[in-house]
Amino acid sequence: MLFRGRFGEQILPDKVHILNVAFEVPEFRREFGGCAGNIAYNLALLGDRPLMLAAAGSDFAPYRKRIEQLGMDTALISELPDQLTAQAYIITDLDDNQITAFHPGAMNHAHCRELPAESGAQLGLVSPDGRQAMLDHARQMHEAGLP
Repeated sequence: MLFRGRFGEQILPDKVHILNVAFEVPEFRREFGGCAGNIAYNLALLGDRPLMLAAAGSDFAPYRKRIEQLGMDTALISELPDQLTAQAYIITDLDDNQITAFHPGAMNHAHCRELPAESGAQLGLVSPDGRQAMLDHARQMHEAGLP
């Protein structure tokens, strides 16, 4: 989202104790992404068959459809019906300053899914995720002998 102004003109240093601002962003677009999704997508473009060990929320259906249309495996993506998928909203001003709002949602539960012993994986990558998930999945990959 592009704010066609400068945050510095809206956020006054002597008024941050009473900060209350809104930024008009005339254009909005939703993108498929996330660290695991972006890595897996690019590996698929290179001809690999990546497995994503991840957690998604009740809003995951359109992304699942896209992943499956690309021939990517979704078997290790847990869908949590009472959560939303992690998402970030980033507003950039004309000076390339950014304000980001991030909601972890289902990502906070990614540690609940373990790497299956018979995953068939030959390489493990740990991308940004919930803290416990990154620790657990790195340990599980190490125990499975995955480089």
